[in-house]
Amino acid sequence: MPRLFTARAMVLGVVVLLAFVLVYPTLHAYIAQRAALAALDAQVAAAQQQNDDLQNDLQRWQDPAYVTSQARERLAFVLPGERAYRVVDPETVQETPTASDGPAGAVQDTTSLPWYTSVWQSVEVAGEAAAG
Repeated sequence: MPRLFTARAMVLGVVVLLAFVLVYPTLHAYIAQRAALAALDAQVAAAQQQNDDLQNDLQRWQDPAYVTSQARERLAFVLPGERAYRVVDPETVQETPTASDGPAGAVQDTTSLPWYTSVWQSVEVAGEAAAG
């Protein structure tokens, strides 16, 4: 009857196991470091792209025409001698009903009064409604 495990097979198995035990931590660390290096390379590339974008932005701001266009667009600046027009979309602007359309509200229009006066008037109206 032939032996299932010979001495040579056992020694070979122990050597393979020992090699695996010795190589695995090193190989695992190598793979982890390669992954970290790839992530850092991606971060460097993203930072470089952001730096390039900011440099391009800075160069655009050196151009007086770009500064003028940004002032007109963002701040609605108008050069002397020009006339500014503001177009309002009628679908987004709600019309306020006039007094003849229906009964007036309990609180009057106080846009010309300071904010604390309108707050005090609303307190008075609320007090009258609770007492009456």
